[in-house]
Amino acid sequence: MSKRFTSYDELLKEKQQLEVLLQAQKQVIRYDVEEIKLKLQPLKETLEFVKKITTKDRTNLLLDLGSDIAINTFIRNFILSKAGWLTRTVIPFFLKNYSSHFIAEQKDKWLEKLKSWLGHKNGKGHQGKEEENREEGKSFRDET
Repeated sequence: MSKRFTSYDELLKEKQQLEVLLQAQKQVIRYDVEEIKLKLQPLKETLEFVKKITTKDRTNLLLDLGSDIAINTFIRNFILSKAGWLTRTVIPFFLKNYSSHFIAEQKDKWLEKLKSWLGHKNGKGHQGKEEENREEGKSFRDET
C-alpha cells in the first residue's frame, strides 16, 4: 500500500476496513474448504471401504473368530467350491476383513437385541406385575 495517512483517524479507519476485509476473506476460505470437503466425500467413503476390506478390526476376537469360521465353511467350501485357488483365497480374505469391521459397528445393536430377548421371561414382561396388582386391587397404572 502506497497510501499516505495524514491523520491518526485515517489510519484507524483504514485498519477497520482491512479487518472487515480480512473477516470476509476468512469466511470465503471457510466456505471453500467446506465445498472441497463435500466434493471429496465420495473419495473419502471409497477409501474407507478399501480400508475395511484390506485391514482387519481386531477388537472383537471371539466374534471375528466365529465369522471367520462361518466364512471359511460356507463361502470357501460351498459357494466357491468349483472356483480356482486364487479366487478361493482372495474373496474369503476380503469378506473376513469386511465382516470384522461390520461386526464391530453392529456389536452394540446386536447385544441390546440379545439382552431384550433374554430379558423377557417367556413373553411375560409386564403381565406378571399386572396380575399381581389385580390381586391386590390396584390397577397397573397406579404403580407407576
